[in-house]
Amino acid sequence: MDAKDILGLPKIPFGTNQEKKTRPPKDSQRKPDGVSREVYALTGGLAPLMPSFDPSHLKRKSQAEKEKISWQWLAFTSSARKDNLQLYHWVKVVNGIPPTDDYSFAKYNKSVGVVKYTDEEYEKYMNDPSWTKEETDQLFDLCDRFDLRFIVIADRFPSSRTVEQLKNRYYAVSRAIVVARAASPGEVSGHHLVKDPYNIQHEIDRKRALSMVLSQTKHQERKDAEVLAEAKRITESRIIAKEAEAAELAKATYATADSNERGMTAIDLSPSSDTHIPGSAVVASTTFADITSTPASLRMLRVFLRTNAFDQMVQVANTSAGLRTSKRVEQTIEELGVNLKPKVFTKAVCAEHLELRREILTLLNLQKQRSYRPGDYDRQFLTDSASFGGDRVVKRDHKRKGPGRPSDGPSSPTQPKRIRKMKVES
Repeated sequence: MDAKDILGLPKIPFGTNQEKKTRPPKDSQRKPDGVSREVYALTGGLAPLMPSFDPSHLKRKSQAEKEKISWQWLAFTSSARKDNLQLYHWVKVVNGIPPTDDYSFAKYNKSVGVVKYTDEEYEKYMNDPSWTKEETDQLFDLCDRFDLRFIVIADRFPSSRTVEQLKNRYYAVSRAIVVARAASPGEVSGHHLVKDPYNIQHEIDRKRALSMVLSQTKHQERKDAEVLAEAKRITESRIIAKEAEAAELAKATYATADSNERGMTAIDLSPSSDTHIPGSAVVASTTFADITSTPASLRMLRVFLRTNAFDQMVQVANTSAGLRTSKRVEQTIEELGVNLKPKVFTKAVCAEHLELRREILTLLNLQKQRSYRPGDYDRQFLTDSASFGGDRVVKRDHKRKGPGRPSDGPSSPTQPKRIRKMKVES
């Protein structure tokens, strides 16, 4: 008994042919030419609505494929050389025809146009006691040969001359020749040799400073950085101190304005026209005008437009004087035949204009003092007594007086009181 007997399975010997499951036949369809396998798998063999390309182009060969390319060892010459030197190099030959163009690197042969001079020009324009004609000729030959590479020229120069001396001599001679050959100095005023002449002392100082910077040690560099940081900190602290000083000055200006307005109000309410006006009030107003003539915002600036500064000065002065007084000042200026704003904003003109405004303001204040009457003191005294607890007296006096009745008239006689009649019970 085995497992098949237990499970009740038929006993079939191993290796006998069993029935194979039949698979559905595949619809074999040939992939069209010119379509990749991935595109064909995505489209499912469906024909596109319009052809995307012509398959015949796939089998065409390009023009480059038809050309026969070879590399040959051929000779060549360069237009950059004047000795007709013939060298060899590998050249790409197409269809057996060698190239006939110029050497490809000959276009990079750039030369400097060194000025040439004659003996007559040298004797007339270029005589220098520290230079001989032979040294000058050698210098210009080397400059033409090495294209103004003065480091190489100084190395090849026979006498002991520095690079700066060689540069100075070359540019001085070239500039003299250009100026001498010009018909007028204006024709060569834009030439680089005339416009920017060589400065030998500046070049020496520049190289000395550069050598000092490059020869510094790490310790010196750290020390210089500390000095720069300290200078920056000092500059920032000074700016903050100036801003704080300007703010304090503005506060002091406003406080002075308030005190001057209060002082002028007290003086305006003087008891009589004969009362002596203290000169400190006029001086205070003039001093205040002097202070406000230059606003704090302009004191902080080093450069500003004088027209803008003048407008700000006039605005500050008008604010301190009041709208009504400022209009009277402008009216007085127009009556005098003076413009409200100067035509030319120079420092002297603006100062004289502001001085005229201050004098007119002082004149108006004096006229205001002389215009008060003696009776104004009594009204001012009543107002002050009312402000210090006299409201009840004023109100009682106001109730006692009838409307339209003068206060100096005689009072009406008192009337006797009426006797009430009492009701007697009967």
